[in-house]
Amino acid sequence: MVSALLLLLTAQQSLPQGFTPLFDESSLAGWRGRPHLDPRTEAAWSAEERAKQQADWDAGVAQHWSVEGGEIVNDGDGPFLTTARDYGDAEFVLEYRTVALADSGIYLRATPQVQIWDWTEAGGKWNLGADKGSGGLWNNERHSRFPNRLMDAPFGEWNRMRIRIIGERVWVWFNSALVVTAVPMENYWDRSQPLFARGPLQLQTHGGEIRFRNLGVRELSVDEASAFLHSVSSELPFRRGEQDRAAMEALSDQAVFNGTNLDGWRGAVAGWEVVDGAMRCKPNSGGTICTVEEYEDFVARFEFRLPPGGNNGLAIRYPGEGDTAYVGMCELQVLDDTAAQYATLQPWQYHGSAYGMVPSRRGFQRAVGEWNYQQVTVQSGRVMVELNGTVILDADLHALDATADGKEHPGRMRTSGAFGFAGHGDPVEFRHVHVRRL
Repeated sequence: MVSALLLLLTAQQSLPQGFTPLFDESSLAGWRGRPHLDPRTEAAWSAEERAKQQADWDAGVAQHWSVEGGEIVNDGDGPFLTTARDYGDAEFVLEYRTVALADSGIYLRATPQVQIWDWTEAGGKWNLGADKGSGGLWNNERHSRFPNRLMDAPFGEWNRMRIRIIGERVWVWFNSALVVTAVPMENYWDRSQPLFARGPLQLQTHGGEIRFRNLGVRELSVDEASAFLHSVSSELPFRRGEQDRAAMEALSDQAVFNGTNLDGWRGAVAGWEVVDGAMRCKPNSGGTICTVEEYEDFVARFEFRLPPGGNNGLAIRYPGEGDTAYVGMCELQVLDDTAAQYATLQPWQYHGSAYGMVPSRRGFQRAVGEWNYQQVTVQSGRVMVELNGTVILDADLHALDATADGKEHPGRMRTSGAFGFAGHGDPVEFRHVHVRRL
């Protein structure tokens, strides 16, 4: 009898370097049953309710899923096969083989889905876009939902996918071609909210036999995730089209911090210092520091690191003096949302919010002490904040009927100004600071 260890080693040998097997080729250990279900519904159940439902789902797995010759086999029915673990930023690999008329998919963070279906005209779903092939984010509505090319193998042959997810951004390599590039995956369960920060991988079953093999995962480090996000060419976030994208890519990022000194910056420079390639607000000092150059529409990209309880801000279209929350277009909060001392703040005071005007969405910061990646896009009156790959603020400040704090913010109508950091006496750090004019 072949040992479980040998089977595991065999699985490891068929995966790319650095990937951990999700399937031991002999059992469904590490998997559970779970249907198409809003994660918030499951989270609201009591422990007793959850245990009962899980028993029912696992019974469905036993009926409809099996292992044959080192392959996971589903008969086209039953609950979805779901990892017992949740994952955040990660890469997944898998191979699948299905039959004509079948329809399936890969749920990321319990959310549909990277599409798998019959791409032929005989499959009867060209009216839904099946002619464009598998691998797309089919449940998207606002963002691209189809792959950029048809790469499905003929029925009877194996297809291979590699899926990367960072924040809500998804990349899909399908049979060696990159068919989805950093496209935001929408929250199917509540499109007003971002995709969940963590969740399980699910193998959908949907009407026809499908087989899976060589399943693996590689969880991404903070530095890897940020590097991938840095490498993505910014697109015009408020307009779409190849012409807009080409125009955007013709413009280049400008490093506005050289990692050595504060040349090119003005304002409260004496309250800041450069330490290990990062600009840092001096403890119990600070003040607002900003670029010498001014910008109209722009994209700013950088990394920041918070100490426990850290508080800072981004000066947007700042005139060079005064409180940017009022005299600038806005102050975008930079804050340790987890600190006990901030537990009773107003929603518009937490990280990523346009201070006093529009609250951001919370829950997408990395652990205190780790570097976060952030991108801020300002176009006309609209401000978009993307934190670690997830959009947490998207608001037109020029169009507000009222501010959240009920106060006047006369600077919000500004159309140009400097970019900077509003130090509030905590040693918050920033590095890899780039600005791209639009």
